[in-house]
Amino acid sequence: MENIIKLTLNNISSNDFRGKARRKMAGGLILGIDLGTTSVKVCVVNVTSREVIAKQSKDTQSHTPSDQGTGGSKQDVHKIIYALNTCVAKLPKDLLRKITRIGICGQMHGVVFWNSGKVKAWERIERNGTLVRYDVVQEELTALYTWQDSRCDSAFIESLPMPQSHLPTYSGYGVSTMFWMAKHRPEKMSRYNCAGTIQDFTVAMLCDLEKPVMSVQNAASWGYFDCKNNCWNFTLLKRADFPVHFLPEVVNSGKFVGTLADDWHSIPKGTPIGAGLGDLQCSVLATIESVHDAVLNISTSAQLAFVVENYEPTNGPPEVSPIEYFPYFHGKFLAVAASLNGGNALAMFVKMLQQWTMELGFSIPQSQIWERVLALGLDDNTRSDLQVQPTLLCERHQPDVHASVTNINIGNLGLGQAFRALCHGLLQNLHNMMPRDILSKAHITRIVGNGSGLSRNKVLQKEVQQLYQLPLVFTTGGDAAKGAALAVSLS
Repeated sequence: MENIIKLTLNNISSNDFRGKARRKMAGGLILGIDLGTTSVKVCVVNVTSREVIAKQSKDTQSHTPSDQGTGGSKQDVHKIIYALNTCVAKLPKDLLRKITRIGICGQMHGVVFWNSGKVKAWERIERNGTLVRYDVVQEELTALYTWQDSRCDSAFIESLPMPQSHLPTYSGYGVSTMFWMAKHRPEKMSRYNCAGTIQDFTVAMLCDLEKPVMSVQNAASWGYFDCKNNCWNFTLLKRADFPVHFLPEVVNSGKFVGTLADDWHSIPKGTPIGAGLGDLQCSVLATIESVHDAVLNISTSAQLAFVVENYEPTNGPPEVSPIEYFPYFHGKFLAVAASLNGGNALAMFVKMLQQWTMELGFSIPQSQIWERVLALGLDDNTRSDLQVQPTLLCERHQPDVHASVTNINIGNLGLGQAFRALCHGLLQNLHNMMPRDILSKAHITRIVGNGSGLSRNKVLQKEVQQLYQLPLVFTTGGDAAKGAALAVSLS
């Protein structure tokens, strides 16, 4: 058994600023931030009513070409931080002055490298000696290698040591990506001294931290983290020549790790900021209303999750399964079927149709294509025996199962039939990962919908109800930014 080196989970949140935070909480407001795969969302939440009283969002358009071609997935951190500054700047100044806490979540699993110390990866943009915003220094950090990155093929993953954790490791997970970088791009890694998720970087920037601090949620999403003992697999990783100095200190999810280094868009200097959190956990926290609720989120990807009260993780070996158990809040876990294929597969279908029309000499905006296929798919006559396996990005537990279309005949070639079959295939894939029987055994009585990919798509909504035979409802304000705010309100 590995000689486990435990991490201190509470030493960052000093009694001093926790006490100050409590005194400031009365009647205060919280800023919630979600750094998503395609957009940034921010909101101001009233502590007392738990209601969102102001919000903004902006698409990041941050994807950047990878030297791995379609096997790589990178995003420009500068564009993400620019979108964040834009969103916060648009919130009412009178509300920002009353912010008492900041909660930040974002896309899980990914990793960005940066420098901190004498030379930092961020800079102050000032006007007349007053901070206007923080910005990134492009030369002092890498792109964000996202959860969609597939440079670690099956053979490479199998060559890695077996994690001492109940969770397996996959391509796109932080530690796996770092193993690949250490083998194939060691000179690039040597130029940096810090690593974390995009939310960890943002917290470090706003707090001006020398070293990043990571929540248990993000550590588990990176892989090689023992959730039973709350520690990295240090000894195992050292034996495998992994650069363990990149692994951040870990704290409990919801804990504060620092304070705002200066007034930022009218938010007062010294405002406590929580450790970066997982967007999935925050989305569930903002959405769930009962222990009998399951949350279905369809945005870029798709997840179906519910809270498990008494789950006890092991320290390995991990079991490869379509259902995994990720840390939630207050010692609880989420049972999660996390599909890599969600709104991204539908968006690719629409993009393909647009490309075909352009090749035929026409130009049709994607918005019009979306409007048309959604209308066609709602017609019950579009149900057919056409079968679509929409796993364009495969699945983590089935990395070699690719997308396919089968059972094609002259009676099911209509556009509405194809779109309906695609929507059915997406939900059937998720149902295969977490069948209705699993929800029944967990005493789930309804599914709460979340994410624009589901809320705007009534075709998908019909398929959910047909496959799971449970009510599908939508609650107000159930997004990850609100969840991030609520998470630090519970601290």
